[in-house]
Amino acid sequence: MVGLGLAVAILVAALDQLVKLGIVALFADRPPGYTLDLTPFFDLQMNRNTGITWGMFNNGSTTNALVFSALAVVVVVVLVNWLRRVDTRFLAVALGFIIGGAAGNVIDRLMDGSVVDFLDFHLGSWHFPPTFNIADSAIFLGVVAMLLDGLVFRRPPRQAKEPGDLA
Repeated sequence: MVGLGLAVAILVAALDQLVKLGIVALFADRPPGYTLDLTPFFDLQMNRNTGITWGMFNNGSTTNALVFSALAVVVVVVLVNWLRRVDTRFLAVALGFIIGGAAGNVIDRLMDGSVVDFLDFHLGSWHFPPTFNIADSAIFLGVVAMLLDGLVFRRPPRQAKEPGDLA
């Protein structure tokens, strides 16, 4: 399952980076804060986030990029170790989504000191908390899938046949 999870992670990180390159190119000649209206509930608006989820700690600090990158790397290492013990495809894919999303955002932080966010969903004048990106979406979907796996698709625990079997 490690191969599946890591393949998903690589695909997610690559897709995230590719889309971000396209967004940066699309908005290169546009003024800051420019919004590209696509539907009555969805826009593209490029923002650079130096903080974490929903723009918290978004103060432009270089220290933020390093601290948040280091934390994400620790999380990725923990998740890869967990992935080595996973025995279902569903959970391997879920972990792959989270690992790939974290990696995509770490790449941004290390390359530019900020994360490119651009997806803006809204209902009238109410906007879903700040813009987000493919990596953030993958992390969210991976966490939801992990919760489903643990709460809905729960399997009975393995039973030891002899002492030490589960160690």
